[in-house]
Amino acid sequence: MPSISALTRKTALPIPLDTRYRVETPEGIDLPLRPAGLPVRAVAFAIDLGVRGILLGTLLSGLMLLGKLGLGLGSIVLFLVSWWYMVLFEVLNQGRSPGKQMMGLRVVHDDGTPIGWAASLTRNLLRFVDMLPFGYFLGAISCLQHPTFKRLGDLAGGTLVVYREQPLSRPTLPQATPRTAPFVLRLAEQRAVLSFAERQGELSGERSGELAALLATPLGVPASRAKAELNGIAHGLLGPL
Repeated sequence: MPSISALTRKTALPIPLDTRYRVETPEGIDLPLRPAGLPVRAVAFAIDLGVRGILLGTLLSGLMLLGKLGLGLGSIVLFLVSWWYMVLFEVLNQGRSPGKQMMGLRVVHDDGTPIGWAASLTRNLLRFVDMLPFGYFLGAISCLQHPTFKRLGDLAGGTLVVYREQPLSRPTLPQATPRTAPFVLRLAEQRAVLSFAERQGELSGERSGELAALLATPLGVPASRAKAELNGIAHGLLGPL
């Protein structure tokens, strides 16, 4: 009779992709980060370029009505928007400019901590180097060659552009009375029970009943009650809302 351990071998979690970048926090916790490649970063930059163009066009059009004063103010606005747009958004908006936010990206330090003023200024002031000799040529070459897709500004600033991790949603389980397992479950076995309960909607009633019946004997219940027993154990593992 297959045991819970035999079932868990078929439902083991997939091995993380090689593009995952792991850092260790001072508390000794592994923090997985997923670096963003050149194509998605290029789209985010293009969006930011468009936003800056609209912002500058609107502001400068209004300032031109003020004559020489507007010309002077326009020069200041052009400088601020060109050089501080990215810095202000990155530092004050959790590493996300409008383009990065739309593409699900953010900028962090190499250790995964939120980006600060010095690092953001460094990475953005060095954009003129990344643009040499034309059209972000050096920056694109650096991104394509670096294992975590860093451009020259990221290398100098000690920063990393990563995908923003989405919050995990609570699994939806079939209705059942919470209960505890008749024996202590290892972590992999707990995952297997939760996965079974969560995925029942994807299985036919016959298939889910067949899988649950395999565990009827270890659970000490009739085969007809195995599914309800597993659902109850899953609710017990998940805890109250």
